[in-house]
Amino acid sequence: MFFHAHPDDEALLTAGTMAMLAAEGHRVVLVVATSGERGQADLEPGEALGAARMAELYASAATLGCARVVNLGYGDSGLAPGGGIADDRPDNAFIDADAEEAAQRLAAVLTEEKADLLTTYDPAGGYGHPDHVQVHRVGGRAAEIAKTPIVLEATVNRDPLLRGLRLVRRFYPQLDIRAFERAYSPGEVITHRVGVRRFARQKRASMAAHASQATGADTRTLGVMLKIPQPLYRLVFGTEWYVRRDVPLGSRLRHPFETPPRG
Repeated sequence: MFFHAHPDDEALLTAGTMAMLAAEGHRVVLVVATSGERGQADLEPGEALGAARMAELYASAATLGCARVVNLGYGDSGLAPGGGIADDRPDNAFIDADAEEAAQRLAAVLTEEKADLLTTYDPAGGYGHPDHVQVHRVGGRAAEIAKTPIVLEATVNRDPLLRGLRLVRRFYPQLDIRAFERAYSPGEVITHRVGVRRFARQKRASMAAHASQATGADTRTLGVMLKIPQPLYRLVFGTEWYVRRDVPLGSRLRHPFETPPRG
């Protein structure tokens, strides 16, 4: 089971792994906390945008081979203009939800699916979005309740990310990479480096399914990523990274179900 905050997060962080596991015959379930109705897009924030983004999520999930999509139904907390928690968030904002109650709801899905693996986010929520931080809290607790044996924190290896973004900036000098300089995780703590180049086509199609998130601002990260030439795309997005806290940090594991050899 892959737990994300908003539609399109799965495309950016875990799409290759999802497609790989589905191809291996695993039942892959995608859960989002919100419909992403406060995202930037040509549509005004609200129910219409949320419905559009959920339709995009279902299209993405079909591309990746998901067997089921679940929306927990919380409100998109949005971001304050300078980042952080927005003051004008909705009454049911995910960031304001009782973490234990939300974890119980997610645990019910984990139990129903008999899931043996759950992905969440790293403690900082990747780039710090409040909903992503809440995914880390809620996901970890849900796995405890459901006794899910494997919990992987989806992240990005900050080191090659910055190298790749600097390369992309040669073609798109307007791309601002400062927000990524302290985001995600350094390579020294990452335990799983999952090679997904064989599934680059599905990952790119997953990104493309979220068309609304390639619009709505002068420069959208997703839009820029989709313009990267295919050979460079496979290089930049050919690995997905995870941290598993119950194995030695810095382990070099290659598959979500792999564990370090004993001794």
